[in-house]
Amino acid sequence: MPKIRIREAAGLLGVSDDTVRRWIDSGQLTSAIDDSGRKVIDGAELAEFARSNASPAPTDPLTTDSSARNRFAGLVTKVVTDKVMAQVEMQCGPFTVVSLMSSEAVRELGLEVGSIAVAVVKATTVIVETTGGKS
Repeated sequence: MPKIRIREAAGLLGVSDDTVRRWIDSGQLTSAIDDSGRKVIDGAELAEFARSNASPAPTDPLTTDSSARNRFAGLVTKVVTDKVMAQVEMQCGPFTVVSLMSSEAVRELGLEVGSIAVAVVKATTVIVETTGGKS
């Protein structure tokens, strides 16, 4: 299973390093020490934690100036495969991204619960919304 360092876990969850350390201290997450003497978290445990503690997406995107990006780094939280196809779920900060791909692609990419991956979204239309140019 992948082992994820505190700083990387914090980035994937959208919180500070100190928050992840508090979760470890309170027993919400468990840690181990890697070969370089740094605290790490089991990827599968972090995936389950991310899934069960995901914050909801913003409710009204028009309240702030924004333009969504098309690359979402995240943690694989679920992989369901059959003979031909697979469904891969990722927790990317507060967002859950789901991808359908071949089972062969899952094997070739080595995707498993706890893996770190990037979801790249390709769309023919990109909509940019603002509050009307207010600074």
